[in-house]
Amino acid sequence: MSVKFYVKSVVSTLIAFFLACLISLAVLVQFIIGPIQFIKLNVLKLKKRNVMPPCLNDPSLGNHDFVHLEDVRLHYVASGDEGKPLMLFLHGFPEFWYSWRFQIREFRKDYRVVAVDMRGYGDSDKPKGKENYTVQKLCGDIKQLIPALGYKKCFLVGHDWGGTVAWNFASNNPELVEKLVVCNCPHPATFAKYMGSHFSQLMKSWYMLFFQIPMLPEFLIGMNDCASFDGLGEWVPNNKPTPDDIEAYKYTFSTRESRTCPVNYYRAAFNSENRCKNIIVPTLIVWGDPDKAFNTEMAELCRENVEDLKVKVIANSSHYVISDRPIETNAAIRQFIEN
Repeated sequence: MSVKFYVKSVVSTLIAFFLACLISLAVLVQFIIGPIQFIKLNVLKLKKRNVMPPCLNDPSLGNHDFVHLEDVRLHYVASGDEGKPLMLFLHGFPEFWYSWRFQIREFRKDYRVVAVDMRGYGDSDKPKGKENYTVQKLCGDIKQLIPALGYKKCFLVGHDWGGTVAWNFASNNPELVEKLVVCNCPHPATFAKYMGSHFSQLMKSWYMLFFQIPMLPEFLIGMNDCASFDGLGEWVPNNKPTPDDIEAYKYTFSTRESRTCPVNYYRAAFNSENRCKNIIVPTLIVWGDPDKAFNTEMAELCRENVEDLKVKVIANSSHYVISDRPIETNAAIRQFIEN
């Protein structure tokens, strides 16, 4: 690590910690000034979920399996003929393999589709410590996963945090990626440059600072029996999740460990040096607009870091475009990878 980066990292950490404390204080004040609501929420209530919801065992989504890598065991769901090209899906936060259900059903006839639970999520291993969730380790998992599945390369599709991993993986391993599709996630270099000059994006990214606080974020995500997932309908306003869908998310994130590991992605990323280079593989960005997490204009700005880029903005959607507008998303992906 260079001295310049080290000094910058220390200063950034101190500033972020101060801002995160302010944000945390603001969150807690809501409870202090609203004690009746606090009691009503019953924050310690947490239902034990030992049985997998039926929708996660839907045979139309494929077969569950595990792959043992160097230091983790990853769970994945696969469908389609093993002799067909591999299409690998990387989910975002706070999601898991099931987020790709609409894409699995769409592409399984023509591809070997694999939706993986990334390390720390779902039924995959959950190593302790934020140092186990650096982008380098996440990309290392994908580099091992592709040959472990019996393939030399893949069509790589990522959303949100899965998009960050996909960007980094494709930049450093272009020989393993046939084509790249990223949904609602800017190139890391584009994001860093943009956030430094756009206050509106800094405000949208408040949660990234909040997640630097120990324990509190995962506590709030899980309080009142994971009530935060009752708001899934706001994430995907055009394709409301069913009660079974919501229960699937609550089942997946029902333990502290299942919430701490995903939050550790943000903690690990904060002091990591960006190693994402320009992308040389053909790339498609699918962007649901409006996006409450990222300003949409960043999609086009990614051209500065991508040699061959197509952008498809899907209006009247959301950050979770893969679930909110699956028909339009799937059509854009199919047109791109088959032409």
